[in-house]
Amino acid sequence: MNLFEYVRPASLAEAIAAGAAPGAAFLAGGTNLLDLMKGGIARPSRLVDLTRLPGLGAIERGPEGGVRIGALVRNADLAHDPDFAQRFPAVAEALLSGASAQLRNAATVGGNLMQRTRCAYFYDPASACNKRDAGAGCAARGGERRLAAVLGASEQCIATHASDFCVPLAALDAVVEIAGAAGTREVALEDFHLLPGATPERESVLAPGELILAVRLPAAAAAFARHARYLKLRERTSYAFAVVSAAAALRIEAGAIVEGRIALGGVAAKPWRARGAEAVLSGQKPERALFRRAAEAALAEARPVGDNGFKIELARRIVARALALAAAGTPARLPALPASPFAPVPGGPHG
Repeated sequence: MNLFEYVRPASLAEAIAAGAAPGAAFLAGGTNLLDLMKGGIARPSRLVDLTRLPGLGAIERGPEGGVRIGALVRNADLAHDPDFAQRFPAVAEALLSGASAQLRNAATVGGNLMQRTRCAYFYDPASACNKRDAGAGCAARGGERRLAAVLGASEQCIATHASDFCVPLAALDAVVEIAGAAGTREVALEDFHLLPGATPERESVLAPGELILAVRLPAAAAAFARHARYLKLRERTSYAFAVVSAAAALRIEAGAIVEGRIALGGVAAKPWRARGAEAVLSGQKPERALFRRAAEAALAEARPVGDNGFKIELARRIVARALALAAAGTPARLPALPASPFAPVPGGPHG
């Protein structure tokens, strides 16, 4: 591990100033950053510890039913908050499907948004990687591409984004609050992460020195609570990143879908909002044939990279399955294996 300066700011202004220095990196739970540092993938010259900053660790309920989640809220604390899980069940299910209990106890909401890809070539210092070293090339292009992106990839990068949490956030129109030297601003979660294009080293809209203050879910997102699920297909039942995943949320009135939301994970360098598929659902009766059509629309632009065409079919099936589970009703209790397609659904529909 390289030598670095450690800074623990006492205020937000101090943190922003310290984080703006070349080579600086913000530290919260450290569940991703410290691994990258140990492997020589990340080599910051300064670590700015955010964990003592006041006001970033609260879950705040809005007067109209929305919620504001501070960037330092732990994943486990958010997922196990009874009121939050009741109103945003797909988000809680996604959180509980990610990593181990020990990691969820340490990982933070802001850090989850900022986690790096799990591409094996990114993690291998001996392999060319444009994310790690701009202009170096992409070894994955000529290597093992089984888990590569099928949407939004470029010649420079075919990696995928690893977060479970971000997938239902994208579906439910979450907003990210950001602070920097120029003040505060807000960005839709759907637009927060960037596709690789010609600059895969730039993964989010954050400028140097900017940091995440909070994630906000609007009151309208709670309207999907009765029919919302997150489904994740992984290579083993627990403690694995998604091969493909999907968040599905429906508003059903008088036997018809008034509004549907769909987002996918594991298919692109960012959570993928499937707006074309959402349009297919509007005004229709919730039936399996409809869900299959929506799944086709969700993957209409997907293209295989090498031998990973199977991911497209898997993603179609996960979307259709997630929609069917959402239409059947959010379970009163989360399954013992959250988000697993093999888990039996406990209890009756969400009350």
